[in-house]
Amino acid sequence: MAGVRLTIASKNYGSWSLRGWLLCKIAGIDFDEHMVSADDPSARAELLLLSPSFLVPSLQNGAVKVWDTLAIAEYLNETKPDAGLLPKDAAARAHCRAISGEMHSGFSNLRSALPMNIKANYPGFKVWQGAQADIERVTEIWRGCIKQYGGPYLFGKTLTLADAMYAPVCSRFTTYNVKLDDVCAAYCKTILATPLMKEWCAAAKKEPDELEELDVEF
Repeated sequence: MAGVRLTIASKNYGSWSLRGWLLCKIAGIDFDEHMVSADDPSARAELLLLSPSFLVPSLQNGAVKVWDTLAIAEYLNETKPDAGLLPKDAAARAHCRAISGEMHSGFSNLRSALPMNIKANYPGFKVWQGAQADIERVTEIWRGCIKQYGGPYLFGKTLTLADAMYAPVCSRFTTYNVKLDDVCAAYCKTILATPLMKEWCAAAKKEPDELEELDVEF
């Protein structure tokens, strides 16, 4: 896919940008990466959770422009069907779409209470009850998938759409030192140890702090 461009926001704070980037990497496409300034309204909408519909990340391939993360995933699955973004088995594929959709539209308490901040670390962070309920649901999903499909990823031995959707949560759990059971802790460790996440996190740590609203002491 020559001439493809992925527009993203901050690598330190941009959880949706990370999802879009991972999807493109898992799909194995060649793309140019364009990072918009934190002053860009669409970037700030993503980073500060100001809009239910973000314009970043966005993927452009010629005349085709796709900006919703799940729509990006479906477009990539159509253009790169052998990349494995979705499982081959129909039931597993439906399951993958369901839990990815749940992340796409839910967990607002987790998002607001534990914003992504790869460079930060908050030992002893107190999670409020609403966010704890979201954490429990996420870990329930992880345990169920790993038990059903055998791990180490949510749908078996290869990264899928679901792993891309939940990867920023692994980062959040690490930043805020969320206590996890052994299965979920191992999943987080596995995701963060992938070459793709190492590449993203290394770039995030070199990024200047541009949003004081997201770089505060909790």
